[in-house]
Order: sequence, then C-alpha cells, then structure tokens
Amino acid sequence: MKKTAHYIVSGITALVVGAMLLSACTKLKDTNYNQIVSGDFVPTSSDLPALAGAAYVDWRGLLLQWNTLYRAQEVSGDEMLTPARPNGWVDGGVYRRIHEHKWTTDDDIVINIWTRAYQGVTNCNRIIYQVQSGAIPVAAKDTAALVAEMKLLRASYYWVLCDIYGNIPIVDRFDVPAGFLPQQSTRKQVYDFIVNDLITNIPRVTDEVSTKTYGKFNKWAGLALLAKMYLNAEVYTGTSQWDKCKAVCDTIINFATSSGKIGLEANQKSVFVTNNENSKEIIFALPFDSKYVNDWNSFDVHMQTLEPENQKTYNLQFSPWGGVCAIPQFINTFDPEDSRLLDNYIRGQQYTATGDSIFGTMGAFVGKPLAYRNSLPGVDQSEEVDGYRLGKFEIAMKATNRLSNDWPLFRYADVLMMKAESLLRLGSADAAALIVTQVRQRAFKANPAKAVVTGAQLSGGSTYDYGLRNHFISTTEGGADIKYGRFLDELGWEFNQEARRRTDMIRFGVFTKKSWLSHMPNGDYRALYPIPKSEMDKNTNLKPNPGY
Repeated sequence: MKKTAHYIVSGITALVVGAMLLSACTKLKDTNYNQIVSGDFVPTSSDLPALAGAAYVDWRGLLLQWNTLYRAQEVSGDEMLTPARPNGWVDGGVYRRIHEHKWTTDDDIVINIWTRAYQGVTNCNRIIYQVQSGAIPVAAKDTAALVAEMKLLRASYYWVLCDIYGNIPIVDRFDVPAGFLPQQSTRKQVYDFIVNDLITNIPRVTDEVSTKTYGKFNKWAGLALLAKMYLNAEVYTGTSQWDKCKAVCDTIINFATSSGKIGLEANQKSVFVTNNENSKEIIFALPFDSKYVNDWNSFDVHMQTLEPENQKTYNLQFSPWGGVCAIPQFINTFDPEDSRLLDNYIRGQQYTATGDSIFGTMGAFVGKPLAYRNSLPGVDQSEEVDGYRLGKFEIAMKATNRLSNDWPLFRYADVLMMKAESLLRLGSADAAALIVTQVRQRAFKANPAKAVVTGAQLSGGSTYDYGLRNHFISTTEGGADIKYGRFLDELGWEFNQEARRRTDMIRFGVFTKKSWLSHMPNGDYRALYPIPKSEMDKNTNLKPNPGY
C-alpha cells in the first residue's frame, strides 16, 4: 500500500484546523467537525501529526495547481514552455507571456502563488496560536516540538514568497486586530526572518528519519531549506554565504554517511516512480495519492504534456490535453547517453499499451505517425509532434488525471550539488568536480568515463546554445560567457522538471540576460514577479516591485 498522508479537517472553537496524519499505510479523507470545542478534544502525542496537517496541505496547491509555482519556475525558463497547439493552449496568451517574460500584475501565476503561500503561512500561524494559547490543549512536553515544526514549515512558504516576490509582508501571528494591514518588508528582512526562524527551531524538532517523519519538517528537512537560503543569499541580500551553505550541507552529508538513512538512489528514476515513498534520497516530500487527493489539478503534469492519443499508451482514465514540452535547445545540451535524457523525456514514435503504433489526429499530422521530435517552431505555433514531452515522474498504467507519485521537494542529490556549488564558488573547483562526478555516475553506467567531470570544466561556460530560435528569427548568443555555466548545465540535467529552473538561472545571471526559442530579455526587473495588483488594492502599505 502506498505510504502517504492522512488528512482530516476539524474545527476547534469555530476555527478550522486541517489535519494530516503523515504515516504509513493510511488513507486520506476530509471530514468536518465544526462543533467540537476545546474541552472535548484532548490530543495525545499520536494526534500531533494530524493537528499539524492543515498547514502542509497548502504546499500541494502552491506547487501544482493551475498556474502556480511549477509554471512560474519552469515555463518561464529555458527548459520548457507551453506553445500554442492545434487543439488550443492559447488561453488569452498567458503561457506565451510567461515564456516571453511579459506577465502582468493581474496574471494567474502572480496572484495564485501569493494567495496560496499566504494560506500556508496563515495555517501555520493559526496552529501555533491555538497550541500556545491552549485552544488546543497539547501536553507541555509536546508543545515546543510542534510549534517549532510549524515555524519551519512557515519558513518554507516564506522562502517561496521571498524567491518569487522579494519584498513582502511578514506576518508571524494569527491573533491580529480587526482591519490589520501588515507592513511590507524588504527582501533582506524577509531572508533574515526565515534564516533566524530556521536556526532557532531546527534544534527543537526531531532528527528521526522514518515513516513517522515522512513528509514532515524534521531536522534534515529544516537544514536542507537553510542550505537553500544560504545558496541564494547573494541574490536575496547582496551578500554571499557559500561557507555557511557548505557547512549546513556537510551536516546533512555526515548524517547520511553515518546513518545510511539518507543517500543517493542507484537509479535517479527510483526517486520519481509512483511508489517512491521509500526512496532514501527524499529528504522532504509532498505526499500524493490520487485515491484521496482529489482536487482536479492536484498533480496533472502528464495531462498537460501528453497528446490525447497517448491515453492508449497508459490506458489513462481521461484523455490528455497535449501542451507543455521541452525546449529543443535545452534537450540539445544533453549527452545522448545520459540516462536522465532517456528516462526523463518522452520522445519518438508513440505506441499503445499493446504495442500498436499511434497516429496523429490534429493539424498537419492527421493520420501520420505520432512521433515526438526535438523541434518547435515557436511559442506561438506548433504541431502535435513538436517537442519532447515531460516524463520524469512515472506515469502509472490506468492513472487518473492525477498522479500518485510523492513530490520530492528536497532530495539528497540537491544537498550534494549545493555543497559542490559552494566549493566551486569558494575556489575549490576540483573538490566540487568530485561531488558532481558522484552524482553523474548513475547517469552513465554503460560508459563510466563520461560521468567524470573536472574542475576546469565546471569553471567554464555553458553548452547551451542560447539565442532566438523560432520560425521568425535565429540568433546566436551561446553560453561560453556564463561564469560557471557548465555547473548550471549540470543542475539542468539533474533537476529538470522539478520546479526550480528559474531560481537557478537567476543565481547564474542568465534568466534576464539570455534569449531562447521565442524569448528575448525583457528587463532585469523580471527576476522578480510583481506584487499582485489585487493585493495592493487591499493593502495600501504595499508598494510595487521596481519596474512594474
């Protein structure tokens, strides 16, 4: 049975408390108990994961619901896009605006990320308040750990807000007065708040790694988030923190080495299979199970990338919609023998589950073989065979419109690569290369020599052939001028499709400087998304981000 989360929604003194029991072999269901009062509910230690649950649920909507974090991070970058298709995918030009960096203060991605991240913050603050005030009578011995866990989780929502918007309000309490309008903080103030909360609360949560802590913020998940803050400190604050990032990564690596409870999988694909809850590479996961997580767009990447005819490939319960695909220039950076190319992308002739060839049904390819090719006219035009499709997460046979793979938000390969990047930027390129080689080894089992990378290579430019490359114009920019560009390539090869490309590109100075496919630079201010106009209309303390 798939290990996943158990969600129960309950209310204490008319305040709704979401609950998620993160343990093995359990089911998820929603039940409302709107009339329970605090005197009727005295939780034991075994109830605490459920009490914390509502605050975790918001991460699912923040990451994968329609036009949220996944698209803001990936479709805006140089790895993938959603082009116009013969069956649509124009939708008022929203996907084109993301690709071309022309989003507005009223676009869905701008509004939805803000709303859902702050929903998570509010749920964390509410649970902290209810526990500390006694509205939920938690035993004193359990209070500190539960509050610390909620503060680490809250920091993860603020991490997204800091990364996406920069200058945002910090709200760290639930019992605010009527009409409360929070003040806007600078990005550095937000960074300092997050780091302080992490440093303070990591020692107060468990260091246990087991089914009991799966999908929860334990010590190692907190440290992984702290390392990510230090990794991007120069972007967030103007001051780099490479030594601190390396030190935090070393703490995780030392535990992984000594305990054997965390480590690299022998095959990267094992991290992304349907039943991936036992992967030792996953440090912090968002649990999914299509039987119980039933929001329509909960985890529908397969629906967004496959053509309708691929329903027969996997005997899917619904016909896919055929939209998002890889940018050919990115695919061309891969070594053809790299298993991450072979395993993470769906390409070539498509077949039914019984092995029969599939043929196109739209545009110029009606009746012709449905064979995905690494070409694409542009964001404004495509045929149904254009572009390799996303396949990093295993698509289960007979899947519904929602996948059941757990999402590895933090994984051990990321910790290794954060340490490697820190070493590289600190001048220890050869030491960095040893770690990168370690990560690469599982991708080149048939030809181990290709796994080896040198410090000189990591210090060099990118292999990405940047430049406009569409049916209107072709330009040449290349990637040789990108400092540590080869390391950026390594990040793309290892972490493609994991909702992080924009952040990595910004750190390497590429996101607002280079062209790809139909995208050309549209201003450095596009490194941040705008504060939603709807939020500024409600809160006069909010000022727009520069450029908007």
